[in-house]
Amino acid sequence: MNKLITLALLALGSTCAAAHGDAAHANARKPYDAARVEEHAFGHEGNPKKVTRVVRLEMSDAFRFTPAEVTVKRGETVRFTVRNAGQQLHEMVLGTTEDLKEHAELMKKFPEMEHADANMAHVVPGARGDIVWQFTQRGEYQFACLIPGHYEAGMVGKVVVQ
Repeated sequence: MNKLITLALLALGSTCAAAHGDAAHANARKPYDAARVEEHAFGHEGNPKKVTRVVRLEMSDAFRFTPAEVTVKRGETVRFTVRNAGQQLHEMVLGTTEDLKEHAELMKKFPEMEHADANMAHVVPGARGDIVWQFTQRGEYQFACLIPGHYEAGMVGKVVVQ
């Protein structure tokens, strides 16, 4: 019985370990469904049919986003198109400073953890990823690459919602 449990745990662990580095992982997100939209402190997944503006960002192996700051209007639905110009895997994750710090710590403990949330774009070198987001609250929020070492190296940007 113990061997069976051990084998099951090993199989589960290997599935999760492969997920983060997998190219298909970048497109693992489910299509937009208004019934499953989850509200966050800074808004929620946006309806792709209601995008009012496209913001293009670039991620680099210098651990920077360009531009590093974006201003949007409250209620606006934005499509972030993120291009990975580097040779390393990068991601863009939207959130509050607290959320991102917490997630970055989890990533240190579980670097192969799976991501497919609406506020994340996981992008392999040379590819693009999208996040469609509706900002419902005024304030300052962040976007960051939470791959271990990238966040700590300063791969962080700011979204100002007016």
